[in-house]
Parts: sequence; C-alpha cells; structure tokens
Amino acid sequence: DGRSDWSSDVCSSDLSALPPCDNMRVFGIDPGCTVTGFGVVESHRGRVTLVDAGCIRTKASEPMTTRLHRIYLGLVDALERNNPDTVGIEAIFHHKNAQSALILGQARGVALLATAKFGFEPAEYNPMVVKRSVGAHGRADKKALAKMVCMLLGTQVEGPADVTDALAIAITHAAHYRAQAIVGVR
Repeated sequence: DGRSDWSSDVCSSDLSALPPCDNMRVFGIDPGCTVTGFGVVESHRGRVTLVDAGCIRTKASEPMTTRLHRIYLGLVDALERNNPDTVGIEAIFHHKNAQSALILGQARGVALLATAKFGFEPAEYNPMVVKRSVGAHGRADKKALAKMVCMLLGTQVEGPADVTDALAIAITHAAHYRAQAIVGVR
C-alpha cells in the first residue's frame, strides 16, 4: 500500500489487547542497574500530561541480587500506585561492552518481571525511535531529549536523565499506540 513500515522499529508486542487510546495512562521504564527511571503520563486525544516520575537507585557496592530485588520492588510499588493502562520499555540495543550489556539485561529482566506481575507485556522502543517520537533528532543527547520532554509536558521534571528518558518512552508509547489505533493497525 506504499506506507513505510515504521512499526518495525518497535518491538513485536501485540498492541491489539490494549485499551482504547482516547484516554489512557502510560507507564514508561528506562532500565538500568544503578538507576532505573520510570515515568507516567496521561494521554488524552494526543496530549500528554505528567502523572508521576521517579527512579530506583542502587549502589554498585551491593550484591547484584540485592540491587535487582530493589529495582523489582520499586517498580512493583510504582505500578501499583499509578495503575497504568499500558507500559513501554526501552528495547535492548547494542553495547560496546559485553559486561555492561549483561548487567543492563538483568535490570531489564526484572523490570519485565515487575510488569508481568500486573499482566502487562510492554511495548519496546529503541532509543532512536524514542528521540524522534518526542521531537528530538535521532542523535540528540540526554540534555536535548530532557528539554523536549519538559516542553511536551509543559513542566520541569526533577531527577536524573533516567527519569526524563522513561517519560520519553511513555510519551513515545502513547503516540505510537494512538497512531496505530487511528490507522487500524491494532
């Protein structure tokens, strides 16, 4: 039909089981072993507003099992508190360092486990798609991305870049979900 398949940049999550898109609460996760960011936005007819945002911090000096458990409990608490309709998470991307990729994969795994506890199968977005979706260029740095997120939400967001990254993921998921609903892809 001539349309580009932009959904190939998104993971293979089945969006057909998600709620209608006129009014929904979207939870975004930026997984990390030292800092895992989360952000919650309310999407109403294409406009997004900030509901909640924060991060779960761990210490590098702690055993990995303790750190992963803290991330899991923090995300479970945030998910319970915010009662989202849908969840988006940063997709796995290529790392130059295999050790860093393995550690990130562990944090991402417990984030997926926390969402599964509530019956979610998060949509996954790579960093380039997230940057483009919020209006930053694909090679934008974290500062430029944070500026666009704050502009879209109409408010300053406190916390590390992991928080604004998670909000960018939530905004991206809201936009992609809405676009797919409009064109009938769901």
